[in-house]
Amino acid sequence: MPYVEVKLLGKLTEEQKEAIVKGISDVLYEVAGKKPESTYVVIVEVDRENWGVGGTLFSRRGQS
Repeated sequence: MPYVEVKLLGKLTEEQKEAIVKGISDVLYEVAGKKPESTYVVIVEVDRENWGVGGTLFSRRGQS
């Protein structure tokens, strides 16, 4: 039973999330033979003020 967690900065639409879940599930089936119905994909949307790089929060850097 594969479990995949995707963390990203900002928000996605429901359609984008569906495409990500399908794409990851399809790749795991094609490459590893893992059935999509047993693959769990969790999408974590992180607010800009909770993610930083290079010593700076993204909320202070403008859009990226």
